[in-house]
Amino acid sequence: MKNKQILWIILVVVLLLIIAAAGYYIFRQHGEMKDLQQQSELVKDELTDEYNDLAIDYEGFRMKISNDSLIAKLETEQMKVQRLQEELRTVKATDTKRISELKKELETLRAILRNYVQQIDSLNKINQKLTNENQQVTAKYNQATQTVSQLTKEKEHLTETVQLASKLDAGNITVNGFTNKNKVTDKISKMVKIEFRFVINKNITAPPGEKTIYIRIMKPNDDVLIKSKGDVFTYENQEINYSVKRTVEYEGEELPVSVYWDIEEYLTPGTYRVDIFADGNRIGQKSFKWDK
Repeated sequence: MKNKQILWIILVVVLLLIIAAAGYYIFRQHGEMKDLQQQSELVKDELTDEYNDLAIDYEGFRMKISNDSLIAKLETEQMKVQRLQEELRTVKATDTKRISELKKELETLRAILRNYVQQIDSLNKINQKLTNENQQVTAKYNQATQTVSQLTKEKEHLTETVQLASKLDAGNITVNGFTNKNKVTDKISKMVKIEFRFVINKNITAPPGEKTIYIRIMKPNDDVLIKSKGDVFTYENQEINYSVKRTVEYEGEELPVSVYWDIEEYLTPGTYRVDIFADGNRIGQKSFKWDK
């Protein structure tokens, strides 16, 4: 009987030892599982941060490029990053296999981004080279344009000089009023005719040939004496009236000219002016005063 009790005690002790060992083993396994879960959570958090950084890198890089084709490819990769971020957010930390796959996907996406960066660097170098070449071409073009502009100005100046040199000039202008008895008078009330006498000076640079001389007689109130409103000629791109005209043959030598105005209107005393035109230029001018 006593031996039987001892046997039961031994069995109970062994059983307790087995239970204690099993409990210790379970406790230890639970701790290890907890540590593994914490490590998985930490790996997932780190991977989430890396994906967030990658998404920012993709967006920042996309803002720096203007190549439409590259932008389209980059946007496709961005959408993939967003999809994987969403999957990472929902995947369990204990799913170490999928987390490992997502980590590999991350490295692939990083490699793609590095490739895009290299492409852009290459394009930027090409663009910089083209820009430098374009600047050189532009500089040469501007220089050529300036040369042409300078030559044009010199040509225009030379043309103006030639035009000024060839311009006719009327000198020794005299104005006489005549009575009906063909006597000179200063009394405007007695005049029936006005004579304008002048000399077209010698100018060997002026083109010879037939010249039409236009006379404009300005009254004291600046009205023009005219016979017809249709008597006009061109001066400074405008059609203006003339009082009387005469055609002469000019050969480059000094040429006396006389032009007459028959008085058919009432003329008031005062200061008058005569302007003489030829070849579209005013070649002479003189003011004169008549008494009543």
